[in-house]
Amino acid sequence: MTLARRRSLKFARWFLPGLLGLSFITALAIGAVSLSFAQVIGALTGFGEAGLASDIVQAIRLPRALLAAAVGAVLAICGAMLQGLFRNPLADPSLIGVTAGASFGASLAILLGAQVASAFGSLPVVSVAAFCGGLVAVALVYHVAKGVTGTSVATMLLMGIAVTAFSASLTGLMEYFADNEMLRRISLWRMGGLDAASYPRAFLMLLILCGLVATMVRFGASLNVLLLGESQARHLGVDVEQTKTWLIVLAAAGVGTSVAVAGSIAFVGLVVPHMVRLWVGPDHRQLLPLSALAGASLLLISDTLARSIIAPVEIPVGLITALIGVPFFVSLLRKSRESL
Repeated sequence: MTLARRRSLKFARWFLPGLLGLSFITALAIGAVSLSFAQVIGALTGFGEAGLASDIVQAIRLPRALLAAAVGAVLAICGAMLQGLFRNPLADPSLIGVTAGASFGASLAILLGAQVASAFGSLPVVSVAAFCGGLVAVALVYHVAKGVTGTSVATMLLMGIAVTAFSASLTGLMEYFADNEMLRRISLWRMGGLDAASYPRAFLMLLILCGLVATMVRFGASLNVLLLGESQARHLGVDVEQTKTWLIVLAAAGVGTSVAVAGSIAFVGLVVPHMVRLWVGPDHRQLLPLSALAGASLLLISDTLARSIIAPVEIPVGLITALIGVPFFVSLLRKSRESL
């Protein structure tokens, strides 16, 4: 590792945690009702006076901030994992079909008139249907890609594109037959949003995040070896098939749950790992945790902007992440092209 890279890594290790902490406190302070940092700290610690500020922070903004941070971190980790698996820095979690499958499941539930119900205390049927749709799509992709010689990454990629296109066509067919109210619900859900945040949803995402964090140590080194190619990884003692299976399962569970509780949020799983990789290098032992911190910060900042730009009206957060992500991504592509 070069001296410049070591300095970048050292800087990222203290900058990204600080950015996450600042983004989290800012998300609690800014909204339709602005609060001071002293009011936010008092509401969190219980040392402040009970009142409107405490109710706003504890009942509304804290679960939303927790959910935003967890969803952003999960999407970024899953994106980094799949980019390492496909050995392509431009890979995206949607490539395995989970996002399109979840959109199909949610659209089907909305079209059939599913109402609020029953999983994990407050998750609606639409969210459960979205999660199931995403898992079915990934299971289909994995089943076709898996053969007697192992799991073909190229086949998985092509099958993911096919499943995504098929799910999108079915979703479009349901939109054609939906009435105006159902069509608006489907459209808003596909834009992504955290307006239905609650403590059960936040704790569910934090549980998924903890599971992904626990696997970083195990799969970080394996992903580094996979960058050399599957045959070289086998010679170096990596169980390639088991690693690929676990990565697909973890990514499907993480992205599927994220889409189920927050809708389709674009660009976090693509842009964040790519940006962090250009900053600190391709070592997944560093890339995965730093991507989690950057993804959490990005979604917290995006959600704060979505709530405050034209408050009290909220913009879908998926639109904000796309508006933020696209210019950064284009800039990074131009810089990387110029450096070649």
